[in-house]
Amino acid sequence: MRLYNERNERLYLNAAELQRFIAVARQATPAVRRFALTLAYTGCRLSEVRALRSGSLQIEARVISVRSLKKRHHHVIREIPMPVALVSELRPLSGAAGTDYLWSQENRIIPRITAYRWIKGLMHEAQIDGAKACPRGLRHAYGTRAILSGVPLHMLQRWMGHASMRTTAIYSTVLGPEQLELSDRMW
Repeated sequence: MRLYNERNERLYLNAAELQRFIAVARQATPAVRRFALTLAYTGCRLSEVRALRSGSLQIEARVISVRSLKKRHHHVIREIPMPVALVSELRPLSGAAGTDYLWSQENRIIPRITAYRWIKGLMHEAQIDGAKACPRGLRHAYGTRAILSGVPLHMLQRWMGHASMRTTAIYSTVLGPEQLELSDRMW
């Protein structure tokens, strides 16, 4: 895993880009808005958010239970804390039967391409382009933002569902304006 591609393009949204994305997402239809904000505020993979069910929401505890789909042969659930803003968005979805997908079409999980297009459309509207303008850019932004906020690596590892601490430690190598923000905390 890396935060820059072969062409030296950043693969994560910086703070200003993330704020623009969230502002645009807040103007979207309820389904798209809730989906996009869940990605942005939890650091989940696109496939993990698509697979969320109403039983995944622990509204009062402000926790979302996510099945780690990267570990396909194991039933691994991780709990991720939710900010109040996301809890408010998802509260209306929590009353449905626990087996219902939060985002579905004709009682089936939404297609991956549909979810991907939702995010790409919001990125375009927020004037975010390049390699970072995708769902993974939001995941990497979550990891970067957590490190800059002082979240310990072991907690971030758990929240993001990484098997190895080495994978999570990549986020501690943030560059550019994020590095200045981190160094300012030191001085």
